[in-house]
Amino acid sequence: MGAIFLFPGKEIFSDGTTQIARALGYTRSAGPSAEISTLIEKASLEMQAVLNPQAVFEIFDLTAEAAKITFADVTINSRNLGENLKGCTKIALLAATIGPQVDRLILKNSRTNPAYASVLHAAGAVLIEQLVDFVNDEIKKIARENGQQTRPRYSPGFGDVPLQIQRDFFRLLPCARIGLSLMDTLIMAPEKSVTAFVGLL
Repeated sequence: MGAIFLFPGKEIFSDGTTQIARALGYTRSAGPSAEISTLIEKASLEMQAVLNPQAVFEIFDLTAEAAKITFADVTINSRNLGENLKGCTKIALLAATIGPQVDRLILKNSRTNPAYASVLHAAGAVLIEQLVDFVNDEIKKIARENGQQTRPRYSPGFGDVPLQIQRDFFRLLPCARIGLSLMDTLIMAPEKSVTAFVGLL
């Protein structure tokens, strides 16, 4: 299976004001003030106006033996990822971004209104999570068509999976086609972007 590109419309994004408040540390019992709620609503609308959701994923045959994971020409030694992929025979690598305009909006406000920039950061985190959920659902559909299930997604940099694995994502996936680049620091640009593994069993 070759790379599958996704360019979903903005209709996949739900009203994320509750999730934004949660990302800012508010709870159901201790919610944001009216002033902060107004900023959250404004941030949600401004973000959705400029975002450009794009994603790509590809599914590879997988061999997972305890802490040794092998797919394509990659071998990873990771106990955490090995546990996540236990029983899986295939692995999906995905990359998703909500676009560079989001970064520009945050940067612009960080200079003039740091408090609002923090709310925009939280809104961006919620929106990229919604996009990755959408991509994950597409992978689940493919798994079901083949009589398989999926494991929870797992991103580089978590647990004992080194961030250096990002280089393999960018080598195996046509990330440049969706406007993604990887800096020497292993941080992605645009910032509101995600890479992840999804096991199929």
